[in-house]
Amino acid sequence: MSRRKEREIVLKVLFAQEYNPIPYTQQLDFILSEDDDIEAVTPFVKKMIEKCLELHEELDERIKTKLINWDFNRVATMDRILLRMALVEFMCFEDIPPEVTIDEMIEIGKKYSTSNSGKFINGILDALLKELKAEKKIKKSGRGLITKVRLND
Repeated sequence: MSRRKEREIVLKVLFAQEYNPIPYTQQLDFILSEDDDIEAVTPFVKKMIEKCLELHEELDERIKTKLINWDFNRVATMDRILLRMALVEFMCFEDIPPEVTIDEMIEIGKKYSTSNSGKFINGILDALLKELKAEKKIKKSGRGLITKVRLND
């Protein structure tokens, strides 16, 4: 299963959680039963859902600090969920480059949310990524995962 498909499954479960906070496994089972392409829940899907639910309040507080002149409750539900998912990928998935996370969330936002979601998500995630890097909360390892800055000699 592609990583994009996995992210879309996570998005659907987290969206369902917003309106019906039953055990996420029940929602996941329902979503999987509706999609013939999915054979099993991947470790990525499980970890992403669990981390988003576990860190929900912390993620929302981080997002709120970047919303200038905008009420958090007015942000589209899909956008809020995608921002949470991106923060979890930034902080909890060492093998995913932040640039990939941002690109994926923008594309998924364009597909599932509003026509303005791509620009909105990009702006907020860029600010959040800078903050997390400054706080040294981003731990990426492996080839191609760390953006190198070339200093002038």
